[in-house]
Amino acid sequence: MKPRNNAQASLAWYRLPVVWLGILVFAASLAGCAWIIAASMQYRDEPLPVTAHSVMGVPAHAHPAPASS
Repeated sequence: MKPRNNAQASLAWYRLPVVWLGILVFAASLAGCAWIIAASMQYRDEPLPVTAHSVMGVPAHAHPAPASS
């Protein structure tokens, strides 16, 4: 059996701080997403007062084609 080399042991993934930083950032982003979803469920989304049948200036229904002569 060969003894482990110090260079090989220092290259293990769990000894690299960048890996732990990546794991921490990933976990924080997942926790942030869960918090945003939980916080948004507390507030009701009220419908906007709509007076015209359009969405952002685009008609909601297609107009009939003009009669050709």
